[in-house]
Amino acid sequence: MISIKSIFSGPKAPPSRDLARERREWKLESDRWQHQRHVDRGYRIKWGYVAIAYLVEFMVIGASLWGAWLFAGVYSDGDWHAFYFMLLAPLVYAAVELCRVPLGILARTQRSHFVRGLAVLGIIFAAGVTTKSVSQLGEMMFHPRLMEAARTKTALKDAQADRATIGDRIKAADERVAQYTAELDQIEKRSSDNAQQLAGLPAQRCERVFGTNSKGRKYQNLKCVADPRVAALSAGVTKASADRAALIKSLEEARKARATLDPGAADRRVADAEQAYRNAVNRSQLHSFTAMVYGVDPIDVTESQVHAFLRIFVFLPAVCAAFASTILALCAVSTRRTFMDEDDLGAAVNPEAAPFMLDAIADALRSNPEPILPRAANATGAVIPMNRPAQGQQSLPGQTLPGQQTLPAAGAGA
Repeated sequence: MISIKSIFSGPKAPPSRDLARERREWKLESDRWQHQRHVDRGYRIKWGYVAIAYLVEFMVIGASLWGAWLFAGVYSDGDWHAFYFMLLAPLVYAAVELCRVPLGILARTQRSHFVRGLAVLGIIFAAGVTTKSVSQLGEMMFHPRLMEAARTKTALKDAQADRATIGDRIKAADERVAQYTAELDQIEKRSSDNAQQLAGLPAQRCERVFGTNSKGRKYQNLKCVADPRVAALSAGVTKASADRAALIKSLEEARKARATLDPGAADRRVADAEQAYRNAVNRSQLHSFTAMVYGVDPIDVTESQVHAFLRIFVFLPAVCAAFASTILALCAVSTRRTFMDEDDLGAAVNPEAAPFMLDAIADALRSNPEPILPRAANATGAVIPMNRPAQGQQSLPGQTLPGQQTLPAAGAGA
C-alpha cells in the first residue's frame, strides 16, 4: 500500500553498508564490554525486573499514604493540627518502605556475609513497616461492612430484648391504667358527695340592721349570715375538680402508652431487625467466608470467629505484599563466581597435596628438558583423500591396494 507520505518524500536512499557495519560492530563491542564488566563484578542486574519492583513499591507507598490521608480526615474531627500530626508517621513509614528494594539488591551483590546479614535484617524491618501500613488498608477495606453488621446486630438484640419484656410491660401498663381509673372514680365520688352536701345546706339568712351613727343620723343595712360548712364544701369541690383534671390527663397518657405495647408489633420489629442483620452479614465477605469454613449460617457466626478470619485476610496479604517487591529485586540479580572467589583453574587445591603435585611436575620437566613445540600447519589447499594409505606405502589418489591398511578420513581441523 502506497501512503501519501511515501509519495511526497521521494525515493528512500539505501542504507550505507559501512554505517550498518559500524553500528553492528559498535553493538557487539558494547555487548562484549558489558559482559566483561558483569564477569569482573561477579553479578548482573536485570534492571527491567528492578523497575517492576520499584513500580510495585511506589504503588504500595502511594496507597499507604492515600489511606493515611483518608484515615486522618475521618478521625481528626476537623482539627487540622491533629490531621497533620496523624500524617507524620506514615511519611516516615513510606521512607522506610522505599529502602526494601535497594536492600534486596545489596543482599545479593555484597560479598561480605556480615553486610548481607545486615541487609536481610533491614529487609525484615522494612517488611514489618509495610505489613503495618498494608494491614491498616485491609482493615479500612472491611471496616464499613463490619460496622454495618455490628449496628444491625445491636438493633436485633434490642428488638429481641423488647419482645422478651413486652409481657411484663403490658401488665405494668394495665395496672397503671386500672390504678388511675380507680383513683378517678374515687375523685368523682368525693366530688359528687361534696356537691350533694353543698346543695343540701340551707340558704344564708339575711336581716335588716337599724342604728344611729356618731353624728346622730339613723341608718339601716342588710346583713346576711352564711352556713360555715359552705366554705369547706366549696373548697373540697374545687380541689376535687383540679385533681380530676390532672388524673384524667395521666390516665390518657397511660392508655396511649398501653396502646403502643403490641406483641405483634414487637414480633414484626424482631423480624425486620433479623432481615436487616442478615442483609448486612451477606454483604460482609468476612462473615460469608467464616460461615463457609465453619459450616454455619452467616447470621450465627461469633465475633471471635470473624476476627480470626480478619487476622488471616488482613495480615497474610500484608506480609505477602511486603515481601513481593523484595523477592522480585532479589531475583533480578544473577551472580557468578569470579577470580575473587576461586582460583584461575576453577578448582580448589588442598594445601597438603601441593608438594606432591610440584614434585610430579618437576620430574616431568627433568625427563623431558626440551620443550615440545607445536608443528606448524601449512595451508596448501590440497584436498585430503577419504582413504589414505598407511605410512610407508604409495598409492594413487583414490586407489586402494590389496592388503593395504586404510586410515579414517581426517577432520577439517587436522
